[in-house]
Amino acid sequence: MAIIGEIIHTTTYRYAKPVTFGTHRAMFLPRRGASTRLLRWSAQTNLSCKVHWVTDSRSNTVTVIDIGEPGTELTFTFRVRGIYFGIKGLESFPLEARAEEVPVQYTPDEWTDLAGYLRPHADDPDGSHAAWTKSFVAGDQDQTADVLRRLLGSFRNEFNYRSRDAEGTQSPAETLRTKSGTCRDFAWLMIETLRRLGFAARFVSGYLYDSALDGGAVGMTGSGATHAWVQVFLPGAGWLDYDPTNSLSAGFDLIPVAIARHPGQAIPLAGSWLGDAGDYQGMSINVAVHKIGEMLDPSEG
Repeated sequence: MAIIGEIIHTTTYRYAKPVTFGTHRAMFLPRRGASTRLLRWSAQTNLSCKVHWVTDSRSNTVTVIDIGEPGTELTFTFRVRGIYFGIKGLESFPLEARAEEVPVQYTPDEWTDLAGYLRPHADDPDGSHAAWTKSFVAGDQDQTADVLRRLLGSFRNEFNYRSRDAEGTQSPAETLRTKSGTCRDFAWLMIETLRRLGFAARFVSGYLYDSALDGGAVGMTGSGATHAWVQVFLPGAGWLDYDPTNSLSAGFDLIPVAIARHPGQAIPLAGSWLGDAGDYQGMSINVAVHKIGEMLDPSEG
């Protein structure tokens, strides 16, 4: 079964008096692939603008928006409708023998292709991250599935989700020290931990589909906003999704938009404005991801 869904992503910036705007770049369009078929999409603002589309070096779609007039409010409205194919309850996956234990044995070609996702990026000045990383392996080797399960469980049992207004992503050391953070913080800590264990891992920004919201119930952590999680490359299975914020993997829930080596390469919306520093009065973000229908997967017909 496939879900026909719609995403409406709105961001509004407010200012005390009219300011001028530089070019803005947005990442909101889900990545095309075997699991996603896009039907239509649009990018609009409340001010006059010119829009064009480019792809970056990682094949992410970037929307480039040039604002043509000043204003006291700038609103971006992104809409996407598409078909999403997923598998519920995917808890096991086939692995080649060389990927069944930690450390995973990548081939020379894989090392070349995955080099940017294997090397840790963040500093570990006091060694606390290295010590925490070692706690997930019983010895020199351990079962890959068990290590991933323990790592995912540690976020559920030891960390607290905490939203904040400040932009950017915490360092893994800060997230580990405070045992708290946003979805982007948790994803970045998990990625850097996996890299220290010898896994190729990358950052993913996108959307979280929560079926509970379709019925008006309380949603999962991260719904109603953009979301972030992790992909790990395991020979035999390929790139697999892990969401440390909600302990999710695969299924219909995670809709990828952008992949990156580090969070700074996958910012949902970024741009500039010109005015007095005190003019800025804040921003608001609203993301709605809804199922509007179902259809039979062609592979099942």
